[in-house]
Order: sequence, then structure tokens, then C-alpha cells
Amino acid sequence: MKLAAILESSGLVRPLPAGLGEQEVSGLGYDSRSIQRGGLFFAFAGAKVDGARFAGAALERGAVAVVSDRPRPEGFAGEWIEVAHGRRALAQAARTFYQQPDERIRVTGVTGTNGKTTSTTLVDAMLRHAGLTTALIGTIEYQLAGRVLPAVNTTPESLDLFQMLHDLEVAGGTHATLEASSHALHLGRIYGMRFHTGAFTNLTRDHLDYHHTMDEYFAAKQLLFRPQSAPPPRFAVVNADDAWGRRLDLPAETEAMWYGLDQAPPDPRGRYFQGRRIESSFTGMRFEIEEGGRREAVETALVGRINVYNILLAWGVGVSLGLSAGEMQEALRRFKSVPGRFERVEEGQPFLLVVDYAHTDDALRNVIGVARDMKPRRVITLFGCGGDRDRTKRPLMGMAAGELSDFVVLTSDNPRSEDPAAIMNDAMVGLGRFDTRFVAEPDREKAIRRAMEEAGPGDIVILAGKGHETYQVLKDGPIPFDDREVARRVLRAMGYGKPDGSSARA
Repeated sequence: MKLAAILESSGLVRPLPAGLGEQEVSGLGYDSRSIQRGGLFFAFAGAKVDGARFAGAALERGAVAVVSDRPRPEGFAGEWIEVAHGRRALAQAARTFYQQPDERIRVTGVTGTNGKTTSTTLVDAMLRHAGLTTALIGTIEYQLAGRVLPAVNTTPESLDLFQMLHDLEVAGGTHATLEASSHALHLGRIYGMRFHTGAFTNLTRDHLDYHHTMDEYFAAKQLLFRPQSAPPPRFAVVNADDAWGRRLDLPAETEAMWYGLDQAPPDPRGRYFQGRRIESSFTGMRFEIEEGGRREAVETALVGRINVYNILLAWGVGVSLGLSAGEMQEALRRFKSVPGRFERVEEGQPFLLVVDYAHTDDALRNVIGVARDMKPRRVITLFGCGGDRDRTKRPLMGMAAGELSDFVVLTSDNPRSEDPAAIMNDAMVGLGRFDTRFVAEPDREKAIRRAMEEAGPGDIVILAGKGHETYQVLKDGPIPFDDREVARRVLRAMGYGKPDGSSARA
């Protein structure tokens, strides 16, 4: 494809030099190491490095030109194309290069603070149960027409997204479901993308180290429903029980679908899916979804009020995509779990042990609430707070754990460059407001063992914060660390398991 055609909608600061627009482009890239001869390199500032530093390396690898949102550096000898906004230019160019796959693939984006991963996984399970070839793009991993790819970001860069949609279409796929993070929305990673359905889970305190205020955080989420560069989604599936969800400004041309348990939808013209008659047990839930006087029964292995909301969102998305109630009911009945989301670890121990990704105060309250609903003898909560992130949520997480747990183990999460003891002290400010017994142990493996040693028959132990993650980020970089594997190792050392998974103790 010719360079001029690729950059036609990319916000050029000045016209292309004579003849450059006729250059054939073989591919696009924002990492100089991926550039091949005939490629077009996009240089913009990332979270850690500035792509402009590698413009020369891209030229050496055969790039026809460099596209950037800054002036040509002094002494740069190659072709330099200045655009108004680097990431937006990349998104528009990628969409053009891959021939607008989002116009043929039905793309669903789910945004919000908590519940995105579970909700998107449920939607994808429903679509696959209906016999459709799909892509699922989110925090844990990327799944593309049966292939599994490692997840670098919750929402990839626009170039990777459009390439995935292109590859999905080539594989005969029809539907893609992705987690739309606030960072991705704000930075322009999904700039220009057409969404069939946008969905909103909730908004609670998180990422304020980046967005600074809740209003700025909310404004980023709003971009999914009122995009700057594409038509709004055809459907919006929104949590009517969330105050921020009720504040969303939905365009008139978007069909609203609300879901919830308590609040009537703010717009009576939209459809409303309400969860009713919830029955929860140790092994799952049953409830009804009522909409317009019609009720559909749901059975699921998932537990907890938060998962009722996740299922209601997925149900609304499924309706927007034309799935039948029977297809969705059977998919939900077969669905077992999401990695790292209230995931059970069983080694024959007499207490329930779960690993969960909860890393905000609201998520921590939710996961402890799920445990409380199961009527345990006690709830033992292990948690930590991330380093180099919003410090203000640390005492709030301490308060959540202290208020709702019977025993708390305060430990390290991903301290990154910060002193783990300083992070724990911040959390202890909130934890200390309650009389709940607690211990502080910065070594996460020792802390996990301490939580196990405290547990007895009928207790629930929650290892919160890291969920599906298989690493811990320390000052010197990441090390292998999986809460689930560490928990199994500790349980076996305590005599509860054998290599074949059978119980060693009654």
C-alpha cells in the first residue's frame, strides 16, 4: 500500500515531500526491532522510553520513513513525517493498512474499574458456545481464533489490535471482545476503532497516579461511548446501580441497555436486565434475569454478588449481539472460572483457599463480601499494595481488609522501586483503625504460610492482589512468583497434599 494512502487520515502537519507518498509500504511498526525493509516506523513517547531515540535504528533496518509528533531532530538524515498526535496517527494508519477490519468484525469493548476480565471472558464463552470464531483481548492473555498469545498490556497498542482483528477475519472470525482500559482510552490505543457494543462495569478509586482525579478517570471511560474519532457504539450496556454509570453521556443513536439489582435505569426508554431471586451456595449460584416481564433462569459455578453483575453485563452484550437466551444459559452453566478471580486452590485442606486479583479497596471489599456470603467460620485476608502507584488507596485497602476480615496478613505485592516496609506502613494507617488481629510480613511466601497456619476447618483464606500473575516486581526487576503455585507448595509442606493431588491429611 502506498504511503500517502496509509497516512491520509493521520493528521499530517505539512504535506508529504514530492514522491514520498508514492513509496510502497510493506508494514508498520512502533518498535524499531520489528521494522523490516519497506516498513513505516512510528516514533512516540512511551511509558518508559521515547521511540524517537530509535528512529535511526529503524532506518538502518530499512524503514522508508519515520512518523512522529515532534519536529525532525537536528542532523537526522532520513525521511521525517510530522503528525499532530503520534498514537492517533498510528491508529488511523493501522486501520487503513489492515483495510478497516472493525467494519466487519463485531467488536465489543468493556470498560470500568472492576469486573472487566470476568465480564469479557463470559461474553467470549457465550460467543464460542454459539459456534462463533472469536478473539478475546484482556489482562490475562490474548486469545485469537483458538491461539493463545501473551498479554503485554490489558489493551494492546492500536497497531496490534488492528492486526489481531485482521488475523481474526482471515481465520473466519466474526466477533472480538476486549477490555478497554482507561490508559488505552486516554492514550489513543483504540482511537478510530468502531465498536458494535460498549459496556461499563463500575468506577471506583484506581489509577489516580495517572489520571489524578476521579473526574479525569471517568472522562477517559466516557471516550468508549463518545469517541473522538469514530461513530459511537450501536449498543451500550451499563450498570444502573453504579453512580458513575448513571452519569455516562450516551449518544442518542446508541441503544441503551441497563443492568442491575437495585436501581431502576435512569433512562426508561432503554432495556433493563435485572437480577432477582439470587440463591448462592458454596458451589455456585442460581438467579433469574428479568427483562420486560420475561424471566430467564441462570445457573453458574461463579459465586458472589459481584459475579451477578458480571453475568448481567455479559447477558446484555449477548442480547446486543443476537445470542439466544438458551445459548447464553447453557454457556453460563458450563462456565467454571476465570484464572485468578476467586480461583480455588485445593490440596485437601479443611479450609477454602482462593486467589484473587483484587488490588483496589472496592475490589477487596467485593471479594471479602463474596467470602462472607458463603457463611464461613472466619475470613482470613492476605493483601499488599503496589509500589510506584497511587498511594492514597493504600490506607483505604487497609480499612477494607480490617473492617471485613477476622484476621489479616499484610504483606508485599509488587513493590517495584519502593521500600516494601514504607508501602505496608501506608496500608497500616487504615488497617489500624480497627481492632482486627493482623500480622505484617513483607516476604510474600512467608506471609502466605502465616495465613495458612492461622486457618482452620470452615475458614476461608483469601490471597488478594496478584491473581493470575506469575511474577512479582521488585526493585531489581520481576522474579517468578505465582500465588497459586506458592500456596500449593506451602500446603503440601504442611502435609495437606500429595504429588497426585490426593489428601495426605484428614
